[in-house]
Amino acid sequence: MDMLNWVKSSYSGGANPDCVEVARCPEEAYVRDTQNRQFGHLAVSAQEWAAFLSGVRADRM
Repeated sequence: MDMLNWVKSSYSGGANPDCVEVARCPEEAYVRDTQNRQFGHLAVSAQEWAAFLSGVRADRM
């Protein structure tokens, strides 16, 4: 996991304390809490991640 390229969400930062980071691989996406990295991460398939992003972008979530 140390070799992954973690990217902070564009919704994170500033006055928003709810920060998440995402690392994407061809088959999976990993999501973790920026302020609590020691607690690990969630792993979802690339298809599930794409469906989640589609729902967020369409304001269905």
